[in-house]
Amino acid sequence: MKPSLTPTNPCFSSGPCAKRPGWSLDALKDAAVGRSHRAKIGKKKLAEAIERSKKLLGMPEGYLLGIVPASDTGAVEMALWSLIGPRGADVFSWESFGAGWAADCKSQLKLKDLRLFQAGYGKLPDLSQADWSRDVVFPWNGTTSGVKVPDGDWIAADRQGLSICDATSAVYAMDVPWHKLDVVTWSWQKVLGGEAAHGMIALGPRAVKRLGEYTPDRPLPKIFQMAKGGKPIAGIFEGDTINTPSMLCVEDALDGLKWAESIGGLPALLARSQANLKAIEDWVARSSWAGFLAEEKAIRSSTSICLKIVDPAYLALPAEEQAKSAKAIVSLLDKEGAAYDIGAYRDAPAGLRIWGGATVETADIEALLPWLDWAYAEIKANFR
Repeated sequence: MKPSLTPTNPCFSSGPCAKRPGWSLDALKDAAVGRSHRAKIGKKKLAEAIERSKKLLGMPEGYLLGIVPASDTGAVEMALWSLIGPRGADVFSWESFGAGWAADCKSQLKLKDLRLFQAGYGKLPDLSQADWSRDVVFPWNGTTSGVKVPDGDWIAADRQGLSICDATSAVYAMDVPWHKLDVVTWSWQKVLGGEAAHGMIALGPRAVKRLGEYTPDRPLPKIFQMAKGGKPIAGIFEGDTINTPSMLCVEDALDGLKWAESIGGLPALLARSQANLKAIEDWVARSSWAGFLAEEKAIRSSTSICLKIVDPAYLALPAEEQAKSAKAIVSLLDKEGAAYDIGAYRDAPAGLRIWGGATVETADIEALLPWLDWAYAEIKANFR
């Protein structure tokens, strides 16, 4: 039977993600709209977003944190174009965004000393192959595959190269070991449910040293430039952004940070995301038709939770019919107002992707699960 209870907030998109519980447009009432981001009020709010982020994440002393354009993509590209080159590079990928960084290193940066380690959706490449005398580029969590690195134990403490980590769907939801990471990037639109288009880049002391010592032999667009005269451009890491940010987005980011502080900080955020994953794991254990794309528990994401359909009746369908059936489930749930935007990423295997970040209430996940069973039963009735 069709469930009678729908999630209070049916927004389960993997980016932009659900707003924090209780959010409304009133949260933006103090935004410095109509003011220059270089005026005192604008710079103060930007600097506050940086400092609150560093404190909430427990970022170590000596790390720089800046707000940069073009979301996490811009932050990653800034790191690659500005820092990669003096050593060989190893790039690890297991889904579309990591594959994109690998393609950029090969085809755009045209690195001569480049090794690529790739795995299919649902799997990790062999991380032990990383050579830490080289720079190593990887996502902490593959947003389109639901696969994360299990921990930071594979990252050498005595590394000579830089560890460059795209952590956009991991920061604020997973235990990120800062001392093992030299460059970390993310965006506002993920775990704290901020608005899109703005990225953040954190540089550890070793990355800061590289920035001062290394001048790339490639042209650098203005929005990628983090150093001048052999020194980091201090303003970037103090709220003096490279380009004009949206002060509405800045206000929204501050609102998310303050909410996170109010519920208990980083430990509470991590616990909320883990509770969401646990609810889905318990349901999958009982399900006759759904399974995790990441079959190995240790590498399973608690944010971008990717599911595949394992029912033999579904698997007997031609690939095209499988894809249509998965999309039909998504459309049916959208029409019922039970779940929005839970389709698998366009390059990923057919299935479902449910965001389990900290702004999602576990009660809403629990309310969604009977709807998944109902929707699958409805679609399965049409199998031929």
